Amino acid sequence: MSFTVAIIGRPNVGKSTLFNRLVGQRVALVDDTPGVTRDRREGNARLGDLEFRVIDTAGLEDAPDASLSARMRQQAERAIDDADVVLMVIDSRIGVTPMDSHFGALLRRRRVPVILVANKAEGRSGTAGAYEAFELGLGDPIAISAEHGEGLTDLFDALLPYAKAEAEADADDADAGEEDDNITTDELKPLQLAIIGRPNVGKSTLANRLIGEDRLLTGPEAGITRDAIAIDWEWRGNKIKLVDTAGLRRKARIEEKLEKLSVGETLRTIRFAEIVILVVDATDLLERQDLAIGRLIENEGRAMVIALNKWDLVSNKPEILQEAQYILEKSLPQLQGIPVIPISGATGQGLDKMMQAVLDTYAIWNIHVPTPKLNRWLAAVQERHPPPLVDGRRLRLRFMSQANIRPPTFALFSSKPGDLPDAYRRYLVNLLRADFGLTGVPIRMMLRKGKNPFADKD
Repeated sequence: MSFTVAIIGRPNVGKSTLFNRLVGQRVALVDDTPGVTRDRREGNARLGDLEFRVIDTAGLEDAPDASLSARMRQQAERAIDDADVVLMVIDSRIGVTPMDSHFGALLRRRRVPVILVANKAEGRSGTAGAYEAFELGLGDPIAISAEHGEGLTDLFDALLPYAKAEAEADADDADAGEEDDNITTDELKPLQLAIIGRPNVGKSTLANRLIGEDRLLTGPEAGITRDAIAIDWEWRGNKIKLVDTAGLRRKARIEEKLEKLSVGETLRTIRFAEIVILVVDATDLLERQDLAIGRLIENEGRAMVIALNKWDLVSNKPEILQEAQYILEKSLPQLQGIPVIPISGATGQGLDKMMQAVLDTYAIWNIHVPTPKLNRWLAAVQERHPPPLVDGRRLRLRFMSQANIRPPTFALFSSKPGDLPDAYRRYLVNLLRADFGLTGVPIRMMLRKGKNPFADKD
């Protein structure tokens, strides 16, 4: 069991840069603009031979309780409560500001273990502010440069006592786990589940309701979420890595650099997801952007469940559900049978049904059809509805096999694959979907030239 480190400080002191340095990859958005980070982000960090959990937080600001900045501060304070030790980061080039002093006093009142970090201490200009940090009353400051990786040896020495304390606690508990050598569900890889949608459709509210805590910032302001925030979670014994993402607007409307970074992070999340929940505002049903996001998810080969959120605010429910299914059938025919689940992230309505649809769709996404079964099916299809004539001769489909899963991908061998009409290929895909239960997931079909590879084998 590793110990937990929370990184806090006022905006733009380099907390996310330090977080990225400790986890060994650029997972948190970094920009010169203050206040880039809003939600707290967690990761597995390594420093030398120390391994620990690290939490990146929003910049601490003194703000009215109802404001977005105040809600961001509350998230940072929760991270402090969860941590074994806090890294209080200041900007060494600027020195101690009144805001640093204010939050230094807050940490002293909370009586939490604190390591004072003077960041941006590269070169001569970065050392002066480190000396001022003594006045915060949080112990000797450690001068580092998170961007350049300087001073991390001193940070290692400061964190080492907390690792030793955790190791001693683990040793006391070791006897309890010695008897069970069996593989448990803890060792299984979690399902990668992403929540995607337009801004302000309720993605973070849904994620909070699923995990049962206010883990992510929510509010009436559109575009609160900027980073893709991953949360380890479990639903009915199934381990899940739940990822909340920034809203995707139409490309023509994306102007600010930060939004471009956020969108890039969301697109990366889709590529690495296994299942995607596309959240749609049921009171503003299936706009063009919703369908564009759906096509993007399908193009990436991800399985998808559509959640009609804010269902508690809909009055004509049967009509809205019927309209949604009709629009999807016409606009996303390549995903026939996709689950459409009415939900309310605010009240929790329909969430169990949605999660069951997620697991069912994941199972379909992983279906493998045996080759003999496929070829018996292919022969029956050609007998019932033969391919068209090409140059006066019947086009013959010789052999078929499933080349991959996730998504289901099929290789179809023919003497003249380039002559097979798209309409007949779509016909085969639709029949595959219907006959083998591949509803609601993308299907890939690759046309190949050649003979049956098993024809000459005994």
